Amino acid sequence: MTDKPRIAVLALGGTIAMVKGDHGGVRPGLGADDLVAAVPGIDRFATISAETVKTVGSSDLTVDDVLAVASRITELVDAGAIDGAVVTQGTDTMEESSFLLDLALDGRIPVVVTGAMRNPLSVSHDGPGNLLAAVMTVADLEVRRRSAKLGVLVVLLDTIHAAIDVAKASPHRIDAFHSMVAGPVGVLVEDRVRLLGTPNRAHKKAFDTATGNRRPAGWTDTNASVALLTLGLGESGGLLAALADDPAHFGYSGAVLGAMGGGHTPSWVVEHVEALARRMPVVMAARIQSGYLLEATYERAGSEIDLIKRGVVSAGRLPPLKARLLLTMLLRAEATREASQAVWDTLN
Repeated sequence: MTDKPRIAVLALGGTIAMVKGDHGGVRPGLGADDLVAAVPGIDRFATISAETVKTVGSSDLTVDDVLAVASRITELVDAGAIDGAVVTQGTDTMEESSFLLDLALDGRIPVVVTGAMRNPLSVSHDGPGNLLAAVMTVADLEVRRRSAKLGVLVVLLDTIHAAIDVAKASPHRIDAFHSMVAGPVGVLVEDRVRLLGTPNRAHKKAFDTATGNRRPAGWTDTNASVALLTLGLGESGGLLAALADDPAHFGYSGAVLGAMGGGHTPSWVVEHVEALARRMPVVMAARIQSGYLLEATYERAGSEIDLIKRGVVSAGRLPPLKARLLLTMLLRAEATREASQAVWDTLN
């Protein structure tokens, strides 16, 4: 292949990078060079550079870790050093980190996040195949042409997902990742990328406007912590009340409610929710991780109509994990209430 694209593989650890542990299990240990070396023929598709950023399980990644990767990708793009990037990491937080990268990056080059469900010591380890598919996706001419519209992608098991839509649906199955409402944006068949659609990313333009088109390096000098509270049958509301009453709100600057059904809470906790919404931004998202919240159907206490009247913001189609990250970034940027609402409106 002539004029092969230059693709950076940035490794963060995870199951794809595991080595034998001391007590019968596995632990992070492989670097980016090791991962690339495990894929024969990968250089057919691209000129690869490999960089190990961290070697951890993805449950130990932080917002700043992911933003550091975004900053590194931006540095390489600004220097004219790469035409695309692949980020390898653990799958525990892949749906979150890919969405965060999607918010932080500008889409000048394609970026794919990948990993593995089976570690390198397993039979039929899926890591090398996933890394090859990720590189092939980034190298594809149509993906490169449409990178700004596609945004950050997640590629596993020859399936291409948009970061805004992808979710991990199983802790152990090899086909753990799905885009449950929108479906995948593409597949790989016979060494060929076949795009099926373009994700709805209207929120990205509104987010960039609300945050002043901040570059990735500009996010790391601020901090904001957002609580995630999933509501269940018989929830008493004690945590909501404590969070509202504590003078420092236990260090939180905002809260996301994993709401029931179409955007509901038990009727007896609404006073606590309203008190909290007077003190910090409170966003509700569907705890079922799929579909849009309702806006104007139910009007009992604790329904979507009631909660919106009490100052709660609807995350629309965004699930709680991603709503938490979006709120975190809006708080870090000190976006105005009006500008923030404009972002949430694009998701409703």
